[in-house]
Amino acid sequence: MIDSLVNPTDAEVAAAAALAGAEVVRARYGRLHSRIDKGSGDFATDADLAAEEAILDVIRAARPGDAVHGEEGGRRGAVGAEREWLVDPLCGTLNYTSGAQLVAVNVALRNGPAAVADPFSGEVFLTDGETAWVRSAAEDGGQRLAPTADTRLVDVNLDPPFPGAPGFRAVDLLAHPGFVDNFRPRVVSTSLALAWVAAGRRAAYVTDGGDLSGSVHYAAGIALCRAAGCVVTGVEGHPVGPGGRGLVVAADARTHELLMSMIGGRPGSD
Repeated sequence: MIDSLVNPTDAEVAAAAALAGAEVVRARYGRLHSRIDKGSGDFATDADLAAEEAILDVIRAARPGDAVHGEEGGRRGAVGAEREWLVDPLCGTLNYTSGAQLVAVNVALRNGPAAVADPFSGEVFLTDGETAWVRSAAEDGGQRLAPTADTRLVDVNLDPPFPGAPGFRAVDLLAHPGFVDNFRPRVVSTSLALAWVAAGRRAAYVTDGGDLSGSVHYAAGIALCRAAGCVVTGVEGHPVGPGGRGLVVAADARTHELLMSMIGGRPGSD
């Protein structure tokens, strides 16, 4: 795809790279995969590694002077490079190895354009940093993302560890009476859910953690949601970034306020 473009934009590079990784993930689905243990129950597979290499090939060809920070290979490229791409080649590895098709391929230029590809739907969600849209493999243009809380579905990341405990634990949010009255929980265990918030398929997404703004797992989804007009903060209501913690991403201000009142933080937006 990238070879056919003359002077591709960063958003086009992100989309082409994410789709290249998604093609590898889709092609290797259903196989018996070798595993690389990362400790604490986390692991990568040969599919993660191969997808990351496919992504790097696209970025290197289009942006040879940029650095790339991949989840599996770490930081590569020129030491003094001013621009850095954040790559998660297979978000949802446990889902993938169990046969579930709930995974994402995330590619983001730090503080810039980004893309999230769904290997099995064929969709790629992308942003140039100002607007966000989604297109299928058969489309050249795409459709603007329009967040809405109409589904009332909230994805909550329940993966350990729980760094915010005892002050905040996502599992406690699900038992809050206000949550039951207003929302319905979903747990897909992949940052694909962030793209779904931007697209109006989810009302919100909640996860604990540290500063996730530069995370290979979350940077692309955060960029999408911001460009689409979602409310994006940490679990304490502060802007996402240094000193912030976790994510509360909501389709609109009312949904964000409701979730923050249950979490116990202060409503806010970034």
